[in-house]
Amino acid sequence: MPRYKDEAPAIRVYTICDESRYLIVRNVPALGCGDDLLKLFASYGDVEDFKPMDAEDCDQFTDVYWIKFSLVCNARFAKRKLDEYVFMGNRLQVSYAPHFETLSDTKDKLEGRIKEVLSRLNPGRSKGSRVQNPGASNEASLLAAVESAGSQHNKSQINDPPITRVSSNQEYFPSQSMNQTVSLVREKLNKIQSSSEHLQAVPASKKSRVDNRRRI
Repeated sequence: MPRYKDEAPAIRVYTICDESRYLIVRNVPALGCGDDLLKLFASYGDVEDFKPMDAEDCDQFTDVYWIKFSLVCNARFAKRKLDEYVFMGNRLQVSYAPHFETLSDTKDKLEGRIKEVLSRLNPGRSKGSRVQNPGASNEASLLAAVESAGSQHNKSQINDPPITRVSSNQEYFPSQSMNQTVSLVREKLNKIQSSSEHLQAVPASKKSRVDNRRRI
């Protein structure tokens, strides 16, 4: 079997502290191409500062450059796209440089990361709106689930066939006395229903006579 199958996999923990808006670019050809390199990195975001690092140890015929972006997201995008990028015959080696950060830089980086995570968790939330309370969001989701269940229940009631009445002549009790009681109750109910229908059929009362008496 290949040797790499027997070796333990390399595990590296990634944190936001590893990122930075400061980048170090190594293996740049020493051909005086700083302006071209700046133009390349500036295509991925605003660059606040850009300078060569003469004191940095590097290979022969190569230079090292220090770049400061305005935003961490721009530096992240530039590193992702330009690391191992072939620039004038050499493959660039781009790495973060968080040790150049100030206290305010680190604070802004962490706050920006929190906003990014919240925007991903709530994609429908408009910019600048406050963070929703988790309890409120849970209550809203629970209310939506209850309303959905209620609508489904109403639909099932609408789709159910109408309830049919049992015929009064049908005997559905094992005891004969119970069947007689049921038939007696039904007879009385029928009488009550017929009497109510008779009262409803009675014509309206006579018209009240117009008082034509002469008033003093």
